[in-house]
Amino acid sequence: MALEWDDLPETAKASAAAAAAAPAANAAAARKPVWRLTRDAGIGPADRMLFTERLTLLLETGVPLHDALRALHEQAGKPRLKAIVGEVADAIVGGQRFSEALHKHPELFPPTYINLIGASEEGGFLPEVLEQLVEMDEKQERLRSTIVSSLSYPGFLIVFSILVVVFILVAVFPKFSTMFMSIYDELPVTTKVFIFASEVLTKNGMLFGVGTLALAAGVLLGARRPDVRARVDRMKLRLPLVKDIFIKIYLVRLMRVMGISLERGVTILATLGACRNVIPNAEFQRFIGELEAQVTEGRGIAAGFRDSDLIPVSVKQMIDTGEQTGTLGRVMGRVADFYERDLTRQLNSLAKMAEPVMLLVMGILVGTIVTSIILPIFKMSRAVH
Repeated sequence: MALEWDDLPETAKASAAAAAAAPAANAAAARKPVWRLTRDAGIGPADRMLFTERLTLLLETGVPLHDALRALHEQAGKPRLKAIVGEVADAIVGGQRFSEALHKHPELFPPTYINLIGASEEGGFLPEVLEQLVEMDEKQERLRSTIVSSLSYPGFLIVFSILVVVFILVAVFPKFSTMFMSIYDELPVTTKVFIFASEVLTKNGMLFGVGTLALAAGVLLGARRPDVRARVDRMKLRLPLVKDIFIKIYLVRLMRVMGISLERGVTILATLGACRNVIPNAEFQRFIGELEAQVTEGRGIAAGFRDSDLIPVSVKQMIDTGEQTGTLGRVMGRVADFYERDLTRQLNSLAKMAEPVMLLVMGILVGTIVTSIILPIFKMSRAVH
């Protein structure tokens, strides 16, 4: 016999309602470029973490939810955050559930957050879930910081090398090129190449500047096109070294969100619906859609993991074991912890390897340029004597 909506428990109703409304909210947010979201909202994950942590402390000390929100409204420093907290407090006074009030502000509260709050309201463990949400945000922020710190120094070296070369070609080489013309046929090949590059840059500097800006604008505009993003997403999951890193990043996010959601009573379908916005990759989002189809057909989530080429064999085995033993949420949390540690080690190792390689390349490049200047000077000096 089919279940009617009124037969469902309140937790399932809240999760299903949030999952049904999440795609529309996510689509509306996706239509806005990142800079518009940042400018309009002026808030981000750090503000959500601070709000959640303070709310947890107030609820643990026995302060009612409405009074806690009013206190946080008074303490909020950013105008946009102050307005959101005030609107949430007013909605609760009007008789809405906490999760329903949060759902009106997707710029600050993602579907995963709302689903967990909805489940905790029914189960009566809101402070515990809020504490876990703070921990989850902290782990995701720590992973993001690890990725940024691992890439920042090599990226700085690349940009610095390019600027040094451009400066030498534009400011240094023109002063020597006229001097070298008297012995042009005797110049080393590298010196001739740098003289040519220097002339091209100095004579067409404006053109190169405009071309660079146009290229950057083209890349930014192209990145917003769905077909371009889809091709880039496929490349991320196919290039040998890059593939391994991105799969681990996506697995950590997916396993973390699913683990905490399933352990707190959110349904699998609602969890998967919320996870679509967690993974910024069309290929992985398609995989999550296939998981939803598998679960809807009654095959179980482990079958969807087994059929995917994106998932490592060890993860497939652990998900299968977790589903059979009824510990899927706990298993997913451990998988997320393992891959986060493994990804951190891999990124740190790559950063340590990239630093000496980039320094060596810089040294060779600068040495070649300096040699291309000094050798002709020595030749001219010997010719004079």
